[in-house]
Parts: sequence; C-alpha cells; structure tokens
Amino acid sequence: MGEAGLRALSGGKAASSSSSPSPASGSRAEDSGWGRVRELFRRDDHNRYPEETYNIMKATFTGGIVGLFYGGIPGFVYAKKRYIEQSEGEVFHNRLDAVQSAHRAGTRGFIRYGWRWSWRIAAFVAIFNTVSTGLTAYRDKIALSHFAIAGACTGGLFRLNLGLRGLLGGSILGALLGVPAGGLLMAAQNLTGESLLEKRKQKQRELYEQKLAEWETSLKFTDNISGEMDIAFQEGSGDESTGKMQGLQNFPPKS
Repeated sequence: MGEAGLRALSGGKAASSSSSPSPASGSRAEDSGWGRVRELFRRDDHNRYPEETYNIMKATFTGGIVGLFYGGIPGFVYAKKRYIEQSEGEVFHNRLDAVQSAHRAGTRGFIRYGWRWSWRIAAFVAIFNTVSTGLTAYRDKIALSHFAIAGACTGGLFRLNLGLRGLLGGSILGALLGVPAGGLLMAAQNLTGESLLEKRKQKQRELYEQKLAEWETSLKFTDNISGEMDIAFQEGSGDESTGKMQGLQNFPPKS
C-alpha cells in the first residue's frame, strides 16, 4: 500500500473515532421532559416497549374485560327477562326451544350492553393512565397532582358532548376520583418496594453504563488500529528512503 493509501486509511480511522457519538450525547436528549415522554413509546434494542407502556396496555385490556362483564351480565338478565315477558303469547315447539330462544335474546343483550361498557371503560383507563404516566415521565417524579390532572382530562373528555357545563362537571368529578385512584396506585407501588419510575431510572443507568463501556472499548480498538497504521506508515516511509539512498549510491558516476 502506498504512502497516500496509508495516510488516507489512518485518517479515516481517526475521523470515525472522533465522529462516533458518545453515550453522553444520547443521555442528554433523554434528560429532557419530552425526551423521556418519547421514550415511553419507543422500542429498545430488544424491540420491546418500556414497562410503563405495557402496563397501560394491560390496564386498558383489563378495563375492557371488566366493562364487558359489568355491562354484559345485567344486559343478559334484562334482555332475557324482557324477551320472556314479550313472548308470552308466542308458540314454541317444546320447552327446549323456548329456553334456547330466551338464551339467544340474553346473549344479544350481553354483547350489546357489554360492548357499550367495555369500550368506554377501556378508553377511560387508557386516557387516565397515559396522561398520568406521561406527566410522571415529563416531570420525572410521582405526585398525586398527576392523577388529579389525568382524571380531570378524562372526565372532561367523556362529558364534552354535554357542552361547557358537562366539561366542567366531568373535569371536577374526574379530578376528585383521580386523587384516591392515584393514592391506591402509589400505595401499591410502595408495597412492592420499588416504583416504576425508580425501575426505569435503574434500567437507564445500567443501559448507559453498558453503552459507555462499549463505546470506550470501540474507541480503544480504533486508537490501536490508528497507532498500528501510523507505525506501518513510518516504517514504509523509512524503507522507501533507504531504497532511494542505495539506488543513488549504486548509480555510476558521470565520466
């Protein structure tokens, strides 16, 4: 390899080591409030979302199931009872046919009323947890005010169709319900010994230390390669100079 090639290769290695971003640059972006909020909805190196995001999904799914049975069971009983009352004059082939018809009516009532409650409770839980978790991540601390604000936002949105009065009433009621709900969640996290915020901070510290160690290893490796290339360049230049001197000494003098 010539002198220009060695110099370009060593220069490229040095440029790549100097331009490689350090973990500190990424940590500064995550220290901002909006940076921490964006991290909640961003996959990590293992293609997984943070634990807070999974908890929002789990709570939303659980709320949907609770709402399905909360509205579906009374709906089943009501629809079945109403069908029996309205079909007193209807003729059935046998008792089994009548029982099956009543059960089919009850099943339709279960699906109808269960779905109405299911999506409402799931949406309520999703909005409440998303707002409270986002505020906690943005401010980097847990407070009852976050749950009060989340309850006010959720209650106001659900009463928005009733106008300004419904918006204000829903916000106040949601804030009043959000405080005890947040207190229960904080108490449950304290019983476990470590909150989700502390777990996330611990995981971020471990990830930062791991990336820092990898970055330092890569930097040392690049520096070693650059040093070897410089040594090879110097040796190559010395050999070339020695060859030129020998050639001049062996060149016959002019007569």
